[in-house]
Amino acid sequence: MSDLTELYQSVILDHNRKPRNHGAPERFDATADGRNTLCGDALTVWVALDGDTLADVRFVGEGCAISKASASLMTQAVKGKSRAEADALFERFHALVTGREAPPAEGVRGPLGPLAALAGVSRFPIRVKCASLAWHTLQAALHREPGAPVTTE
Repeated sequence: MSDLTELYQSVILDHNRKPRNHGAPERFDATADGRNTLCGDALTVWVALDGDTLADVRFVGEGCAISKASASLMTQAVKGKSRAEADALFERFHALVTGREAPPAEGVRGPLGPLAALAGVSRFPIRVKCASLAWHTLQAALHREPGAPVTTE
């Protein structure tokens, strides 16, 4: 196993065991619930906005290690970004986990930073939904009518 693969596994395990930005916020402007029925993942994402900036992003949920780690990493990645920047990050991340964008080369830190830890998911199509659930749920919170179903398609 390469050093990079070991690092990525440790990042995923760490975020699964000690998720960042976990727990319901006191104040929020948008929220959405997401479900992945294939794996049993379920989560809620909350967003507090400061104008167009995602001032705080939090989540709660249950699911597999990939789902929880992805939600934790996502909250760190999008906090402080504008809606447009968060949307662009979603597109890059989704391209990575679906295999439409190559993962960074060994020793190269790509534009996705720690999110690249989930690049290996692209080799396991059933796990793409686990990795992308939090991201689709964030998109629903930011762009869809409240109560609209969240899909990982």
